[in-house]
Amino acid sequence: MHARGHLREMAIVRRAGLWGVWTVVIMTMAVAEPAWAQIDFSGEWAMLTHEDQPHRLPGPALGEYQGTPLNDAARRKADSWDASLLTLPEHQTMPHPSTYGFRGPSNMRIQKIVDPRTQQVAAFTMFGTFGHEQRVIWLDGRPHPPEHAPHTWQGFSTGYWEGDMLTIYTTHVKTGWIHRNGVASSDQTTMWEHWIRNDEILTLVNILYDPVYLTEPFIRTTNWRLAPGQQLGPRRFDPIDEVAGHPKGYVPHYLPGRNPYIREFAERYGIPFEATRGYAESMYPEYQIKLKQMMEAGSGQNQPGGSAP
Repeated sequence: MHARGHLREMAIVRRAGLWGVWTVVIMTMAVAEPAWAQIDFSGEWAMLTHEDQPHRLPGPALGEYQGTPLNDAARRKADSWDASLLTLPEHQTMPHPSTYGFRGPSNMRIQKIVDPRTQQVAAFTMFGTFGHEQRVIWLDGRPHPPEHAPHTWQGFSTGYWEGDMLTIYTTHVKTGWIHRNGVASSDQTTMWEHWIRNDEILTLVNILYDPVYLTEPFIRTTNWRLAPGQQLGPRRFDPIDEVAGHPKGYVPHYLPGRNPYIREFAERYGIPFEATRGYAESMYPEYQIKLKQMMEAGSGQNQPGGSAP
């Protein structure tokens, strides 16, 4: 952790002269400010979606994987996903995991937990993202659980200060997702975050590492605006029955290569199918050159699950 110095004024009173005149000498001295007191992130925060609104609500289309460093296993899993899966009662109650929670359509409340004895900020809590799960960011130096410890939707997070930026490391997250179209994250995912506050704007930088489904780290940012008048209500569930037209216990899915909708996104926007498949190279600006070459050559006839050349 880092300590930041700041100037503090001390008043020293002394007696001077025969007439008993009291003078005040103001001395300025540097005092080390504890790392846990750098900046306060607590408050009511409303999401800003002007940057990438269609990709967050309603979410990316089926088969829209570009800009995401997926491996073949991740593509195969996403191609087999059926949105009707979310109608199953056990899936209706799933909250967004911390690997995706900031991207979902919801506002949040951040509060600080203060040690009553030392007055140090021991943790920040977050509440209000989809599913109303409460997440805790521990700042008191506690270690992460052992590898075999249970995984939860929010995982286990610890943070430390780098100047006014809070850096957070998260482990022990359940298998979840990083996009709302079946792109999954495994229970081996770890996440680094940077929280940066500029007055009424909060910027969250998320970096995901997943050895199961990603070939490179996946980075994205999300912005929030302070909303003091915001009110967050309780979470309600009104479960529905099993998927209509199927026997009880049926799990919606598509067999490999059988998803009839996987090419719709590419066809709708007139781009090569291969460009939508989520290779790491599609994250970088240089990919525009390759995309132009593919379009000029009339590429895009690769079958689902194919590999990049």
